[in-house]
Amino acid sequence: MALTLTLATSVHLPNSTSVARPRILAADSRHRSRLPRPSSSIANFQLRFPSTTYCSEELRCLCSSSSAASPMQFEVSTPNSQVLLSGVINFVYWVTEGVIAWNVDVGEGSCYLYASRIAGLSFSEDGIDGFDLRVKLEVESGSLHTNVIEKFPRIGNYKPFKVPSDLDTRDLVKSQLAIVCFDAEGRLIQGTGLQLPGVLDELFSYDGPLGATFAQGGGVSLHLWAPTAQEVSVCIYKNPLDKYPTEICPFEEVNGVWSTNGPSSWEGCYYAYKVSVSTLKVETCYANDPYARGLSADASKTYMVNLDSDDLKPEGWEKLADKKPCLRSHSDICIYELHVRDFSVYDETVEPEHRGGYLAFTLKDSAGVKHLQKLADADTSVLEGLPPDSAEAQARITEIQNDDGFNWGYNPVLWGVPKGSYASDPTGPCRIIEFRKMVQGLNSIGLNVVLDVVYNHLHANGPHNKDSVLDKIVPGYYLRRNNDGFIENSTCVNNTASEHYMVDRLIRDDLLNWVVNYKVDGFRFDLMGHIMKATMVKAKSAIGNLRKETDGVDGSRIYLYGEGWNFGEVANNGRGVNASQFNLTGTGIGSFNDRIRDATLGGSPFGHPLQQGFITGLLLQPNGHGQGSEDTQQLMLSTAKDHIQIGWLQI
Repeated sequence: MALTLTLATSVHLPNSTSVARPRILAADSRHRSRLPRPSSSIANFQLRFPSTTYCSEELRCLCSSSSAASPMQFEVSTPNSQVLLSGVINFVYWVTEGVIAWNVDVGEGSCYLYASRIAGLSFSEDGIDGFDLRVKLEVESGSLHTNVIEKFPRIGNYKPFKVPSDLDTRDLVKSQLAIVCFDAEGRLIQGTGLQLPGVLDELFSYDGPLGATFAQGGGVSLHLWAPTAQEVSVCIYKNPLDKYPTEICPFEEVNGVWSTNGPSSWEGCYYAYKVSVSTLKVETCYANDPYARGLSADASKTYMVNLDSDDLKPEGWEKLADKKPCLRSHSDICIYELHVRDFSVYDETVEPEHRGGYLAFTLKDSAGVKHLQKLADADTSVLEGLPPDSAEAQARITEIQNDDGFNWGYNPVLWGVPKGSYASDPTGPCRIIEFRKMVQGLNSIGLNVVLDVVYNHLHANGPHNKDSVLDKIVPGYYLRRNNDGFIENSTCVNNTASEHYMVDRLIRDDLLNWVVNYKVDGFRFDLMGHIMKATMVKAKSAIGNLRKETDGVDGSRIYLYGEGWNFGEVANNGRGVNASQFNLTGTGIGSFNDRIRDATLGGSPFGHPLQQGFITGLLLQPNGHGQGSEDTQQLMLSTAKDHIQIGWLQI
């Protein structure tokens, strides 16, 4: 039997976020470039809003999240009017070092790439001001290369613009960028920012160390992938609540990776990265380490911890792989899902200090653990019973919402750290030790531990939100955007882009962290269909290659499964081959089967609740809801039986 634990690694956040007004980009006249440019009149400039589907209210909300969500914001002045084009106006893709893709017809006109190291680009009466580099781009004949279309299926009809080969692209991506079209008379027609993930993947994909690495002889090295950053340093804090760092150490960059070496005294300290990046202006952001393995209680700083330290290993930890519950086949798994806090928060047989936490799973004489022991002994499936939804139920929940700090954990800020609120002490290494004891305790009563993981989205974005991490370090890279540059929100908010190499790598590395450092036995992926199939397959392969002799883990017994729903911008391979039910055939990765579910119960989550199915009386025990004619019900029932018997999958 496998026990699915819903473990959150995010901080608890309020339901609403204050909204700031969009800011206007205005270039300082002292920084305006005097390089020659086509004479132009701004009067005929085309104000291209992304689409009419974005109403003013939606645009206001989307634009207010942060300047990172709006990498380009132009102020356009005319003799008769002043128009603010605010929003995520990024129509153009820089797909490879030598090619920029744009769905625009230049005709007899011209196209230029502009860059400003100080983020001073603006429109003016004369055209573009504030740039320190201007490069003419030539339209190439033909279409985009097959490899580009495979990586970006949604832009197959875009035109390729050739980037001069002598351009220092590696340095240029650190600047604020814009691309502008002029007509044959030199009048400015269109202007937009650029989406950079394609060129960043080509030039800066990296497989070396990231995060904190501890040397056997002492000392620690820090590595951060931030190819668009202009400067990076690390702030070292002795204590988690310190306002001012004891040290600030600058990093050196090699091909987009920033690093420094520190003394062994850094271990046990806290740190944050100070990163200078260009968005609407050159921002100085403070962010946690994306590869954090520990956090302060308020998640504002990263705890510098060596997970391989003997002090953090419970007795018998190194030999746990030899004591794992027997699992002959993944098809034998029966899953019981629960929430860490729910398990013991009201259990009076658990000491008050352990209720709602990791250590409650180690108390073999408690009522909860005895119940789990019975489940393990019975080797049967136990369904999670949820309370019925109704106006009365919602009213009762509303009454206590301010008194009950319940959090399912679907507001992810960082992925690789156990949640501190379930530990006896959220500071220091306590959460690490107690999580390991929980896994050890559950394994000892015959239960494997599966983590419910949420890699499909992040809670926050931009350079100013305290819960934003990845978007502070490489703005516009980690979050998936549409063709207009808006962040995709089909999962709920801030969809992550596993089709980008370093997002793919971060997810795979995080899974390996949980398997190797916490010895968990499997993963249940929330909205797995929003993750690329390649990410899932590579993760499964990497985990499967782990061996007890070398890694302390038998990777072949780790099971991966999740929600393979096919919807949103990723539907039907819209962003590449996604990990949907249909695409996962033959991979050994499991997917929930909504066909069997709906055939058994009747209806669907989106249908009428009284629609009957195989076990709810379809045809044989009418419930008063119109199910159709007898012939229709006969067909529905026979189809339901087929779905149940053979698990038929139809997309």
